[in-house]
Amino acid sequence: HGSGPSTTLLHFYLPQRASGDFETLRRFASHSLRHPRSFSICTAQAQRHSRQEFLTISSSTAMSAPRIPSKKLFEDAPPIGAVGMGSSQFGHAYGSPDDKKAMAAIKLAFDNGVNFFDVAPFYGAGDAERLLGRGLQQLPRDQIFVGTKVGKYKPGEPEDFSAERVKRSVRESLDRLQLSYLDLVHCHDIESAVDMQQIIKETIPALQELKKEGLIRHIGITGLPLDIYTYILDRVPVGTIDAILSYCHNNLADNTLTSLLDYFHEKKVVVISASFSSMGLLTSRDPPSWHPAAPEVKEAAVKSKNMCKEKGTDLARIAIKHFVNTKGVDIHLFGMATPDEVEEDLKIVREAWGLIPDEKADTDNAVWDEIKQVFEPVKDKTWPTGRQNNRT
Repeated sequence: HGSGPSTTLLHFYLPQRASGDFETLRRFASHSLRHPRSFSICTAQAQRHSRQEFLTISSSTAMSAPRIPSKKLFEDAPPIGAVGMGSSQFGHAYGSPDDKKAMAAIKLAFDNGVNFFDVAPFYGAGDAERLLGRGLQQLPRDQIFVGTKVGKYKPGEPEDFSAERVKRSVRESLDRLQLSYLDLVHCHDIESAVDMQQIIKETIPALQELKKEGLIRHIGITGLPLDIYTYILDRVPVGTIDAILSYCHNNLADNTLTSLLDYFHEKKVVVISASFSSMGLLTSRDPPSWHPAAPEVKEAAVKSKNMCKEKGTDLARIAIKHFVNTKGVDIHLFGMATPDEVEEDLKIVREAWGLIPDEKADTDNAVWDEIKQVFEPVKDKTWPTGRQNNRT
């Protein structure tokens, strides 16, 4: 809390059993703050407060933006930030990435509390994993959570969820990422499998073998159609699948992910939500020409974009606020390829969560109500992907 125009006080609470090692706490606090050198111990006397001991740390300058909140999602992993970093841009998804900016973005995201990093061999045929791997060398391994995928490998190459290919893929990813183990491996876009029974009978068992070897720690599934999740989770024991990654179903145009959140929690899976913009549909630009959404959905997006511009705000900004305020989602995944993107996206997230003042809150809320009306006639319309007759 602020104690003056240029001083900030932070209280770090410790259990009563904690030792009086204040130097250890100082190092922890300094690591947790964006500008650690401006902080120093100003109280070296333990005090009682709600049956805990605390130490107060102050700065001679204003405190930097608060870190992204985190929580314990897996017993064998560090607390994971509620915002994760997607890496598809590192694989030429939107042009060639700037390696230096990408490295800086990874470090800046981590310094702000983002410690979940998602990637896939499919992104740039391995290039995204290589670039992310170089960036992760800057970070402490025991404080990050890294996930990749199996099943899709190169654009134009058939999907392969066979046990042999999946095992080989994991080892290739470990090599590209320069890691000794992976925290999470997703079966990638399983709606593309020839028969989704293969995922249950061959792919997941192969990953479980790698889990026993210590090469991976958790197993997940991803894809666009929501019925793929119930198909798998209803056919395997609870605890087999640890996480799901859904995209394009938690946004202003399509909010159908919310219908399954209680179900996912009953199945004890971590919920990761991606693509607040629905693959570029909800931004300050017109939807990309290749976008698979129906024409009437694209028209609603353009109308909403123009409405936001007239009111002095931005459609992507409002889309982010909607995205991160869906209750029941554990990790909100953002594609952030440069430091500027990290700062811009996290600023909006902090505003949405009330962590920092939001000067445009009233404007955004008013426009949000109008956008809902624009999308109402076309709401929750999706598009087909993968194979349509593979749920045997």
